[in-house]
Parts: sequence; structure tokens; C-alpha cells
Amino acid sequence: MPKILHFADAHIDMANYGRHDPHTGLPVRVMDFLKSLDTIIDTAIAERVDLVLFAGDAYKDRSPAPTFQREWGRRIMRLSRAGVPTLLLVGNHDLAPALGRAHALESFDTLEVPHVHVLDKPQFLSPQDLGGLPLQVMALPWVSRSGLIAQLGLNANDPATVYEQLGERLIELVNGWLEERVDPTLPVILTAHCSVQGALYGGERTVMLGGDLVLPGSMVKDPRLDYVALGHIHKPQNLNDGNHPPVIYPGSIERVDFGEAQDEKYFVIAEVHRGETRVDWRKLESIRPFIDCYVRLESQEGVTDRLRNALPAPAALRGAIARLVVEYPRDWEPLIDEAALREYTADCFEFQLIRRPQAQARIRLPGDQTIGSLTSLELLEQYWRTNHLDQSESQILQELARQVIEEADSGMM
Repeated sequence: MPKILHFADAHIDMANYGRHDPHTGLPVRVMDFLKSLDTIIDTAIAERVDLVLFAGDAYKDRSPAPTFQREWGRRIMRLSRAGVPTLLLVGNHDLAPALGRAHALESFDTLEVPHVHVLDKPQFLSPQDLGGLPLQVMALPWVSRSGLIAQLGLNANDPATVYEQLGERLIELVNGWLEERVDPTLPVILTAHCSVQGALYGGERTVMLGGDLVLPGSMVKDPRLDYVALGHIHKPQNLNDGNHPPVIYPGSIERVDFGEAQDEKYFVIAEVHRGETRVDWRKLESIRPFIDCYVRLESQEGVTDRLRNALPAPAALRGAIARLVVEYPRDWEPLIDEAALREYTADCFEFQLIRRPQAQARIRLPGDQTIGSLTSLELLEQYWRTNHLDQSESQILQELARQVIEEADSGMM
């Protein structure tokens, strides 16, 4: 029973938060990603897996800096020197949009790195292609739209139908492999970097058909497959839970942004057998926490305490990337003590205060009313609403105002 390690969406050069490490010169956030990657590589070697399958997106974009290419290359070379067969599927962040330009993983093919195969076009790999491993792999890397049109001879006159045509071609391609090339006695893996209908992004947003290639669920849940190794969506999930084959997005190896604040991070060890696959989700520990807080100010009293109370205790903030989003009437801007908040969050890796001042909305009067037609008390009632006072406070003030006005009117009589 071949044992594979499946991971995806490494994005090791995501340095959009924090500072640089003085010893290595690397951004500390990059070191977070590399720590997770080291855990994955160490596990593959220590547990002697038969195959490492990376399902795309090594970097955040198509032109990684040489320093980040070096760090990725060091880890892949460890697998190569250990003799671990490794498949590197090209993802959308690895691929140059222009035809003929090298993609971010191409150097491993150019240098013919032992035991490392780069999958940059749809292809079928037999046991002979995998060094005799009793396994078959069907690979569907990401292909740019211009590349799709050129490679598959699609009709480019109607751009809206390009992905629809591509989906039909890929279904035909995979069905052809299953019917004509697959050895029915050996397990079959499909790996793809794409969206699948019914998958969930972070925040429970469901993938629907639209302006991107989305494979139908029926294609990846074909019982002739024994494991489906996906990349592209960062939320870990099994789209065919409890059934065969497992259809797995392992998710990204570190939290990329606040959209993933609640997601745990994993890679997968799968023992793949014909008609039966055992999946072991391996949680990546020591992932840097993201803490996302929101508060809407409804009163001018105790603003600093209200904002501090919206954040966790200082011990929970230690080493975290934290964000506090504050909505408030624009006139209350001077009440926000940013220095006090930064002192409270001093142990954060990074703290962001996002101010969202709200313009005071004018209360529209009915068409048959004018300002001059309203009494003093009616005008005051509108004023309390405009300043977002609590209803109980406005009632007290309104009653006091009524008494003052009545007394003033009595004195004038």
C-alpha cells in the first residue's frame, strides 16, 4: 500500500506582516512558513513515505526573489538526496501569464534534479514514470487562459466560454485515461490545482461556477479514483468525507491573512490502496495565531476601556498578528487613544488598528415637514438620534429638556 504525503499552497514568501530576523536576514513571517515546510519535509523523510505530492503554489507570485527560491530549493533538495520521489504540480501563483516564460518551479526540470518531477501540463504518470512505484497519477496543473486556448485549440471568440470548454476537455481527458491507460489492479491518484464545485473557501464561501475553471464534483468523486490531491483553496476539507475516494484540500501550510484566522493548518499522510484509502490529517503545530476583533462604538463614555475589552488578554496576544476594526461616528475620532492600545498590545508580533469613521447620516424628514415646522423637543429628539445616543440616555435627556423648556415658557408667561 503506497504511502504518500500531500501538501499544497506553501506561499513561503508571504512577508506581508512583521519584521526581519537579524540573524538570517529573512522576514520573520517567511521563517514561519519555512518552519511548517521543514516539519513536512522532516516527516516525509522520517516516515519513509513512498511519494511526496505538492499540489501547487510554492510562492505568493510568479517572480519569487532569489533568496526565497534558495530556501524552497534547499527543502526540495533534501527530499531528492533522501531518494523520496517528489511531484511538484504548478499552481496559478507559480505560472507566468505570458506564453513561453518560465514558471517558478521550472529550474528543477531544467537541472534534472533526481527524484523530482515538475508537472506543468496535463499528463498521466505510470509506475515506470514513478521509479517503479505501484501507483498511477493523473496530473492537472493550473494553465493560464491564453495557454489553454493555445494548448487545447479552444475557441477564443467567446472568452466567457473558454473555461466551460476547458472543463469539458479535461473531463474527456481524465475519462480517457481511466478507460484506456489505467491498470485496474493499481491505485490511481488524481492531482489538480483548481477549484471544485461545492468546496468552501475561508469564511464559508462556497465555490460556484463563474469566471474561473471549476471542476464538477462528480469528476473528482469518481469511484475509479483512489485519492484526489487538490491545491488552490486554503481551507482544509474532504469533499467526499466518508466515501471513496477521499477528495482532499489540505489547505495552506500557514495562515496567509485574516480570512484564515480561524483555520487550523494541516498536511496529509495517505495510504492508498485500490478501492481503499486511509487518510491521516497531520496538524501543523506552532502556527502563528491571527486574532481579528471588531467593535462598534455606541457611546462616548469609556472608549479606551471598551476597545481594550474587545481584545483578548495580553497573554493571548503574545506573538500574535492582531487586528482591531473600530467603527464610530466621525466626530468621536479624538476619543480613540491609539497609544494606550499599542501599549496594551505591545507583546503582539504585529497589531493593526483599523479606523472606520462613519459620516453622520442626515435624518430625512417626511415630505410634508420642514425644520421650521418642528417643535424644539422634536428637533432635540432628532439630534439625539443623529449622535447615536442610547435610547435610555436620550429619553432621560429628552425629559430634562422638556422640563427646562416648560419652565422657561412658564417664566415668560
